[in-house]
Amino acid sequence: MPHHAESRNLPYTAQQMYDLVADVERYPEFLPWNSAARIRSRQPLAGGPASAEVIEADLVISFKVFRERFGSRVTLYPDEKRIETDYLDGPFRHLHSGWTFTDRPEGGCKVDFFVDFEFRNPILGRVIGVVFSEAMHRIVRAFQDRAAKLYG
Repeated sequence: MPHHAESRNLPYTAQQMYDLVADVERYPEFLPWNSAARIRSRQPLAGGPASAEVIEADLVISFKVFRERFGSRVTLYPDEKRIETDYLDGPFRHLHSGWTFTDRPEGGCKVDFFVDFEFRNPILGRVIGVVFSEAMHRIVRAFQDRAAKLYG
C-alpha cells in the first residue's frame, strides 16, 4: 500500500493553511490531476467538538488515460487545525490522509501531511506506483504554491 508523509515549514499561519486545505471545492483550480470537486453534504461532527464538521465530497482525478471519481469523508477540526480524510467509494480499496497545521513561535507554521492508499485496479496502481513519490511532492507543492498566491 503506497504511503507518504512529509513536513514543511511555511511562512503562512496555521489558520491560513488550514483554510486553504479545508476549501475542497477549490481543489480543481490548482491541484494536479484534480479535474472536478463536488460537495455532497456538510454537517457538524456527531459527538465531536462543537466546531468540528464533516464534509462528504466527490473528487474527479484525471491521470493520463484514467479518469476516476471517488468519494471521501473530510473531517475538519478547526480548533486543532487538523483535517482527516477517509475513503467512501470509488477506485480505491483504502484511502486515509491527514493534515496538521501548527503555528511556529518564530513565525509561519509547520505543516504535516500523510496519505496511504491502495487502488482496486492493479493497472492503475502500477501506473501511479511508478510516480507515486513525485506525485505526492507535487500535490503538497501545489498547496504551498496556492498559499503563496493567496497570502504571498
